[in-house]
Amino acid sequence: MSQTEKPARRSRKAEQRAETMEQIYDAAEELFSKHGLHGVTLKDVAKQVGVHHTLLNYYFTDKKALFDAVFTRRAAVTADRRMQALDAYAEASNGRPTVEGALRAFLDTDLDLYIDGGEGWKNYAKLGAQVANTPEWGAELMDEHFDPVVLRLIALLKQAMPDCPEDRIFWGYHFVTGALMLTLARTGRIDKLSGGLCQSDDFAAVKEVMATFMAAGFQAICSGQSR
Repeated sequence: MSQTEKPARRSRKAEQRAETMEQIYDAAEELFSKHGLHGVTLKDVAKQVGVHHTLLNYYFTDKKALFDAVFTRRAAVTADRRMQALDAYAEASNGRPTVEGALRAFLDTDLDLYIDGGEGWKNYAKLGAQVANTPEWGAELMDEHFDPVVLRLIALLKQAMPDCPEDRIFWGYHFVTGALMLTLARTGRIDKLSGGLCQSDDFAAVKEVMATFMAAGFQAICSGQSR
């Protein structure tokens, strides 16, 4: 065997391993999004992929390690995209950001991933909603991946509303992220309540109105109207 054949063989093996790992992540993401961390086993994931469960035991110490890896895969993408969008908006606003402009950079950039990214990104959205509402360990994951981008948004909101009490800005963000997580969960409740007028998976409709609605809420609680 020549020296040129060995790197080629290693390269093919690396590609096959990467492809298998993506299949594992995709399958685990789908299962976790439907059944949660405690409703899925490594054997369930292996069966979905069509591999022996010992392969998953080789790469992951337990299913929580797999869950964290699945979550991290897309969390890094959305956090980076939103940070870039917020930085770009800050520069474009020339030191005069608006509440809605900052919220659109934060919210719309994320919603675009679920609109354009296919079912995999929608599964991740449901997964994110689970993580955000799991006090035992979810807050730690959210802190790790999203604190910098959230604080970047907060800084822009403070700049847009310099006279707003700081606690009101943080409460406003709290309400924004709560609405976003409920939206990403796609529970189907809005579908039933509206008689089909609104659809849980219509992220384009959410994108059209969410930032505007939330901006009005910020203005209300920061102007004293809520007191």
